[in-house]
Amino acid sequence: MGTSPRSSSGLLKIQTSAVETGNISANDFAYSPQEPGGLGNSRLKFTYEDLIEATNGFSPQNLLGSGGFGYVYKGLLADGTQVAVKELKIGGGQGEREFSAEVEIISRIHHRHLVSLVGYCISENKRLLVYEYVPNNTLYYHLHVSEQVLDWPTRVRVASGAARGIAYLHEDCHPRIIHRDIKSSNILLDIKFEARVSDFGLAKLAADMYTHVTTRVMGTFGYMAPEYASSGKLTDKSDVFSFGVVLLELITGRKPVDASQPLGDESLVEWARPLLSDALETEDFKLLVDPRLGTNFVPNEMFRMIEAAAACVRHSATKRPRMGQIVRAFESLETEDLSNGMRVGESEIYNSAEQSAEIRLFQRMAFGSQNYSTDYFTQGSFASDSNRR
Repeated sequence: MGTSPRSSSGLLKIQTSAVETGNISANDFAYSPQEPGGLGNSRLKFTYEDLIEATNGFSPQNLLGSGGFGYVYKGLLADGTQVAVKELKIGGGQGEREFSAEVEIISRIHHRHLVSLVGYCISENKRLLVYEYVPNNTLYYHLHVSEQVLDWPTRVRVASGAARGIAYLHEDCHPRIIHRDIKSSNILLDIKFEARVSDFGLAKLAADMYTHVTTRVMGTFGYMAPEYASSGKLTDKSDVFSFGVVLLELITGRKPVDASQPLGDESLVEWARPLLSDALETEDFKLLVDPRLGTNFVPNEMFRMIEAAAACVRHSATKRPRMGQIVRAFESLETEDLSNGMRVGESEIYNSAEQSAEIRLFQRMAFGSQNYSTDYFTQGSFASDSNRR
């Protein structure tokens, strides 16, 4: 490569043009709070009979998967549209009006890296959600089940896309949405291996439906932030921690919790912590990198991915970056090859002092410096972010 990973700004370069308009470009999303129909007027309230027909009677052959929120079936609507129908497990704590109100919020959210809700069904005690169908399985499948190795450029693209979707939920939705269950099995991939984050808003629906159960656990073991165990509260920084675990999966190829690992190494985060620090100090990645990747990765990109992961999984929630910062960190990786040979930093509009400050911030967070200060968040390029929160 000719340069040290540390000497190239790589993942942590910032495009100042993106800051002025928030974290997401206009091509990424269309949020329509004034339109009660969500997807224009195409969002539908389905009857239960509609969905029986669409899923062939909820046939086992149509079953795509199951999880904490219920079963998911592949369906085909009368107009030929493929959908995914999620039959929610409910606890009887939520009425039709409350459910409809929450679904209304979710249905308005559209972003190229989020799975859109296209309809819902309320039938007696049944609650079903109808989503667009994403055909290429989950990130979990491609990392931990498939025999085909996910190459490095695809891993970077997936990380960047998922970060954009989550940042949009946190910083550009009104009301903002905390996902509460970010994990690799909730990141779907389309045929171009673009990431689509699913199940946002479902944790809130489930919490409302289980109002009589005060001990119901949100999130998934292996992804949950440490503060959740002590406070029982999930915040945007809890989502950041969970996203950091996904980054570790992309880097290492390991599952978040793997009982087949040696005693004490079952937790991906705890196993990775000392290795992250060593990799950032020595720029030697061989103990961390997915063995199936070998050396087929770009060193400076790997360095920045490791740096971002280390910052995201910090024990202290206040010392983790916001998802908007992660988005800007990934943006430079996507644009370097589109700049006709000019790397970010060589342009007249590039603010090197601003970028250097953010890189130092990430490095302090990744290396665990106790001198870290949040003062920088309220200055310069982050003023607009802070004002939105």
